[in-house]
Amino acid sequence: MSTNFYKTVLLFTIFFFCKINAQPKTGEFINASIGFGISAPYDESDISGSGFYAQGEYVIGISKWFGVRPYVGIILTSEDKSENQQNQFNYKVTSKALLLGGKARIVAPIKYIAPYIETGFGLSVGSFDTYTPLTNRSKNGLIAHIPFSIGLALGKKNNFDIAFTYYYHPSVKQFSGAAAFGLTFPIKN
Repeated sequence: MSTNFYKTVLLFTIFFFCKINAQPKTGEFINASIGFGISAPYDESDISGSGFYAQGEYVIGISKWFGVRPYVGIILTSEDKSENQQNQFNYKVTSKALLLGGKARIVAPIKYIAPYIETGFGLSVGSFDTYTPLTNRSKNGLIAHIPFSIGLALGKKNNFDIAFTYYYHPSVKQFSGAAAFGLTFPIKN
């Protein structure tokens, strides 16, 4: 591996273990996110869907760098029609589903900007279509998904965040996700 990789890991480790006052807080919070939703196949096809994404989380901040987050969300995407896809009228990647599950978040405590990564396990209830030249899957009902997010908690109290959040649906060979903006509200002051 390159020396840049080791430098990046060392820099992240230093930031991760720093004690800085504007770190994410411990306690209980509600986080609400909204964003531009997408759906895309696992394969290399240039076919996707776009639409709406929203999610609510009950945040349990166990420590200043770790928390768990039960969530409920919705993803609604429809097929994108572009000039490249006009001759491929049968191909589409769409998701219309309710998302339920739990995630764990690890946060690097950096003042005013706290990068984070999260993953977990969840279930999706809805309809999913993945029709590409390489994949032909459609499911309705309950399927498992794996959430994964990377983002930044922003502000003095880290109560704003921007993230790229994805839900991998192995049984239909697609992922759904969003570029989202969120706000966090404490349950108790």
